[in-house]
Amino acid sequence: MSHMPSTPPSSGSPTPSEKRRANAARRAGEFPPAPEPLAVPVFDSHTHLDLTIQEAGVPGVEPGGDPVQALIAAAAKNGIDRLVQVGVDVDSSRWGADLADRHESVLAAVALHPNDAPRLADLDEALREIEALAARPRVRGIGETGMDTFRTQDEGRAAQETSFRAHIQIAKRHGKALIIHDREAHDDVLRILDSEGAPDTVVLHCFSGDATFAAECVRRGYFLSFAGTITFASATNLREAAAITPPELMMVETDAPYLTPVPHRGRPNASYLIPITVRALAAARGVDVDELCATISATGNRVFGPWA
Repeated sequence: MSHMPSTPPSSGSPTPSEKRRANAARRAGEFPPAPEPLAVPVFDSHTHLDLTIQEAGVPGVEPGGDPVQALIAAAAKNGIDRLVQVGVDVDSSRWGADLADRHESVLAAVALHPNDAPRLADLDEALREIEALAARPRVRGIGETGMDTFRTQDEGRAAQETSFRAHIQIAKRHGKALIIHDREAHDDVLRILDSEGAPDTVVLHCFSGDATFAAECVRRGYFLSFAGTITFASATNLREAAAITPPELMMVETDAPYLTPVPHRGRPNASYLIPITVRALAAARGVDVDELCATISATGNRVFGPWA
């Protein structure tokens, strides 16, 4: 899909048969086995429950059961007690806002994805709808918005930047966290945030920069949210970035159903797999897993407010 994140290249190129198996597993919804649960609960700062259900199915859902509740229950069983459901267009944003009203463990973020913004027939109208959703009390984030110079070519950049600037202002008007998608656009993201004036709370979703970029974000007080990509063999830059990020500015996410951590890369992702990523973060920082979970959990309340 147009907004689906692309994963960085791995250290080795898989054979065609491996690629076919990975694609077949995703289509069949063959979720990985659950890792060892976390002893101290933590939250998933960025997930797409709707896309997980649409593209990968649900692990262990009973016939006729509620797929959303099954995903939430699987997460809770593994020590992931809260989720942030993130929108990528008006429809998914409205779905997430409605879901958050029904589930006390879910908060919502609403936005137009940067890759989709240039394709909208009426960007202004879509932004008005996002602004209306932003006023709802259990919508706590404006995102994912931002810049993507990998999938959006030169002709779409102006609309993408217009959309990003509008989302920044929506976040400031409503006092909500700004959740940023940044794909090969580090300099542009900082330039636009600096020129518009950043909201009080900024989250770099699926942080993809190196230690130098992380230091610039930390200097500005931004939060860095790390995904399963930190487990990839090729992701030395992410592990170095995590090593210099203060724990109180660090979060963890799935971006489910994408970016499944090693050793399950290529299969569908879901919030119950967060323990793999948290443990990789703790290893990168050389800290105790339980202590890191406690810090990240407290950060969730600072960034998004109380869930219940």
